[in-house]
Amino acid sequence: MLNINPGLTIVDITHGIRPHDIREAAYSIGASFSYFPANTIHVVVVDPGVGSARRPILVSAGHHYFIGPDNGVFSCIYTMHYDIFQVVHITSAHYFLSPVSQTFQARDIFAPVAAWFSRGLPVERFGNPITDFQTIVIPSPVLSQDGTVLGEVVHIDRFGNAITNISRVEMIMLRNSARAGSLKIVLRGHNVPLKEYYEQGDGDKLYFLINSGGYIEFFLYQGSAADTYHISLGEQVKLLLA
Repeated sequence: MLNINPGLTIVDITHGIRPHDIREAAYSIGASFSYFPANTIHVVVVDPGVGSARRPILVSAGHHYFIGPDNGVFSCIYTMHYDIFQVVHITSAHYFLSPVSQTFQARDIFAPVAAWFSRGLPVERFGNPITDFQTIVIPSPVLSQDGTVLGEVVHIDRFGNAITNISRVEMIMLRNSARAGSLKIVLRGHNVPLKEYYEQGDGDKLYFLINSGGYIEFFLYQGSAADTYHISLGEQVKLLLA
């Protein structure tokens, strides 16, 4: 990339995505891209289909650009509402390295395309728009008939904190509902108390807080909540008034 554009600023968000976990990658880029300046180019490569017929794509969404495989990794981006939105199938092979490896297309396709694009080339130079891009299901919390918000754990970070898809918005909506009672969070049968920050945690007890992204996150102070309480991705979480 620096050979193509020596003036690039390259920022590594994470290499900590679980191998082949497209949904975790989709969550991570969806939660982080907006903190970067307008016109940032985000290269996302969690690509179990590398070397296959899956397409390389360039996504233009608002004032951000995304380059990676067409396997649903940008599903969180697709669900947001933008005045400017386009997905292009990258077919202009003269912007690739040559020869293209069947096992390292992050190096041979996605990185050089991003570098050439950063030099001010228009999106149209890289391929044609498509509308049949791949998506994956990104779970959203649901409100059950008894007024309980049902969500799930969607991400476990390297500290063992378990992040859910239930946000501060759902908490406010439930608190402002016509029903009386105090908010209660239940995970694996545990009634989990709320803390404002990690250091308020005590011993090996499980707590939750509202994290930097505005979502409910379970934690164990200076420990792994996921390991200690056997929390896994997809674990059901209940938010209710009691």
